[in-house]
Amino acid sequence: MPLPMLLLGAGGILVVVLIVIGLVGARQGGDVDERLDRFVGRTEEKAKAKEAKEGRRRGRGGGTSALAGRLDQAMADRGFAGRLAKDLAQANYKLTVAEFLALRFISGIAGLGLGYLVATIRGWAPAFMAFLGFVIGMFVPSIMMRRAKGQRLKKFNDQLGDTITLLANSLRSGYSLLQSMEMVSRESPPPVSEEFRRVVQEVGLGFSTQDALANLLRRVPSDDLDLMITAINIQHEVGGNLAQILDTIGHTIRERIRIKGEIRVLVSQQRISGFVVAGIPFALGVILTFITPDFMLPLFSIGLPWPLAAPQDAGWICMPACAFMLMIIGFVIIQKIVNIEV
Repeated sequence: MPLPMLLLGAGGILVVVLIVIGLVGARQGGDVDERLDRFVGRTEEKAKAKEAKEGRRRGRGGGTSALAGRLDQAMADRGFAGRLAKDLAQANYKLTVAEFLALRFISGIAGLGLGYLVATIRGWAPAFMAFLGFVIGMFVPSIMMRRAKGQRLKKFNDQLGDTITLLANSLRSGYSLLQSMEMVSRESPPPVSEEFRRVVQEVGLGFSTQDALANLLRRVPSDDLDLMITAINIQHEVGGNLAQILDTIGHTIRERIRIKGEIRVLVSQQRISGFVVAGIPFALGVILTFITPDFMLPLFSIGLPWPLAAPQDAGWICMPACAFMLMIIGFVIIQKIVNIEV
């Protein structure tokens, strides 16, 4: 049996196992208690009692749920799991770390199958294309998550100025800070309404307002939000007119957004030029590969480079590799130049 077919078969078995672990076991009965533990922080005795209960349930044959618990616990002890969980929260993805890793693997298997199919149709090297498709597929969910996180943060920052004004007006009318946040969660559009609703829920579960706002800042790493939370914490310690302070902060944030918009318009041509200059070689390479594969495939041959080998025996893969690195470096430099901080 060909190697790609063996890889597809093994990948299919692993996909089924990961789906059962991540999407069935992680959603069974103990999930509500685990999520409440993150909010209210159970005592050590309760945690030990819960662990003993889980051990007895495993002894009775917990099956898939027990395996999922061990997998989540093993990943929780790794630093990358904490960073990935933070990224998922910032992107507002309702997934656990195990579920997201399973999704990445499923995407990789889909890319492997697509690469093998394309290689079979075009007559290329199936093993190389299947491996390339697997690697690309593995990175697709992460790219989408980072894109969703950036878009959500931008949308939150655009809404924050009006949100602060709404908070200030609510405080001026006699509402408390928590009541004002609750009103924001009802009246504002997402993602502001979602995040302030979580703050109100955390305070209702026993968190202090300062801790709930700190959790909000971890979910939304915004400099403008940090400025607002710092002002609220200082006012809580020393007193003062919070409505007036928030009015000043809201005006500052709106002016910063306006200046950022003007700068973005002024450098838009340079930013688009960076994408065009970096994208044209890759687009032309893909188009020429599909039109005349015999003309492009020698560039990906592996071996000693010329002049260490004869031209007909040389491996020319160093040329596209160097070109790829230089294009990436140029694109990054262009983006750094046009990214003007305000």
